[in-house]
Amino acid sequence: MALTVTELARQLGAEVIGGPEGLGCEVGSVQSLAMAGAADVAFVTDSKHEPAAKKCAAAAIIVARPIAGVLAPQLVVANVNAALITTLEQFAPRLAPPPEGIDPTARLGAGVRLGDRVSIGPYAVIGDRVEIGSGTVIGNGCTIGEGSRIGADCRLDSYVTVYHRCTIGNHVIVQSHGTVGSMGFGYAYIDGRHRLVPHNGGVVIEDFVEIGANTCIDRAKFGNTIIGAGTKIDNLVQIGHNVVVGKGCLIAAQVGVAGSCRLGDGVVLAGQVGLADNIEIGAGTMVGAQSGVMSSVPGGQRLAWTPAVDMKEAVRIVAHLFRLPKLAQQLKRLTAKVEELEAANHDQGRG
Repeated sequence: MALTVTELARQLGAEVIGGPEGLGCEVGSVQSLAMAGAADVAFVTDSKHEPAAKKCAAAAIIVARPIAGVLAPQLVVANVNAALITTLEQFAPRLAPPPEGIDPTARLGAGVRLGDRVSIGPYAVIGDRVEIGSGTVIGNGCTIGEGSRIGADCRLDSYVTVYHRCTIGNHVIVQSHGTVGSMGFGYAYIDGRHRLVPHNGGVVIEDFVEIGANTCIDRAKFGNTIIGAGTKIDNLVQIGHNVVVGKGCLIAAQVGVAGSCRLGDGVVLAGQVGLADNIEIGAGTMVGAQSGVMSSVPGGQRLAWTPAVDMKEAVRIVAHLFRLPKLAQQLKRLTAKVEELEAANHDQGRG
């Protein structure tokens, strides 16, 4: 849905600076500063992008403070990211809502309980005694195992699998091919072979959690694997058995959390971070991309590298690593010089 620049400014509660002749222009999408055209809105989240804003051809630019030399109208807001989210939501494609009710091709087991306004898509399979709350959407091809419970206003995209006796709270999103409640990776070496340790526990996903595509969350051996309220998990993440993730955590793509780890509230794990089993990451700790955390760490840390160390120390380590080729050449020259001196001293001693 297109809006004029003035209408968009009103929705954002923005102060308009400059470009009065452009306030009536209609805009219908958000683009980067480099790609924006006359029907687009762009945004500046960091001062390093201000030079690009001066060359931008957008109809309007969302900024935190006015930028001198920008010709387009500037929509000055208190929080650019919040305004950007509102704008993107305004211009999001208007897709047809899923139809309420049960598709004729879906299969429901005995004792299934459905709330109001539930949508169950084509070829979904719902096991015995499953409970699904009001307003929840189960996409095509999903499988919900026996005795599982899914709260209200959730969305399970196509081909999501929820195994037996798992609990999902309210307002939870699981993107396509996500898996909740798969068997944990736990084996004991007995009589010359690896035997699977039964995982009889479950998984609890609390309210307002979002789980990315192809992410797997294993069930517990006993008790529950728990994902705390408000946590957001990216695509291709592995959460092991009996892991407890706190509230409001952010876990980026390709992270692997080994069994029985505990993450405090607000922990951030960047892409490809790996955690050893049975460790605790304190609340508010941030771990940089591709780090390997081998032991427990207190809250509020900033970590990087493998094994993970304080981020400032990691920067020093990297700086030294880049100096190694030069140091190796210096060492080679010094070694040759020492050998020359030793040879000269040896010759003088014989003379």
